[in-house]
Amino acid sequence: MPTNEALLRNQAELPWIEGPGHHGGALSKVLVAAGPDGAHLVDYRISSYAPAAHVARHVHEAKEQIYHVLGGEGLLELGEATRLVRAGDVAYIPPHVPHALQNTGLGRLVFIVVTIPL
Repeated sequence: MPTNEALLRNQAELPWIEGPGHHGGALSKVLVAAGPDGAHLVDYRISSYAPAAHVARHVHEAKEQIYHVLGGEGLLELGEATRLVRAGDVAYIPPHVPHALQNTGLGRLVFIVVTIPL
């Protein structure tokens, strides 16, 4: 339940999870979750995909997302376009846009995911 309490934690203390539609070592840590952690809207995660790991093509009907790539490289599908992404790239994904991401590099693909419900 959202609160007005501040939150401070270290990501090393949080577990890696593999969410629905994530395959081959596509892992995330939920750093701040809307509701359980007191946040009213935002869900903030760090994701780390092993080589060849991916999240299947999917769509969010009532959420917008931002991906910020911190390291590695991959292929990001946004609607009908596919683009190589690497450290420093930022993608905005509006509601109703199909998207998928696959690590195409030899090392881990690491990125931040911000999700905001509408």
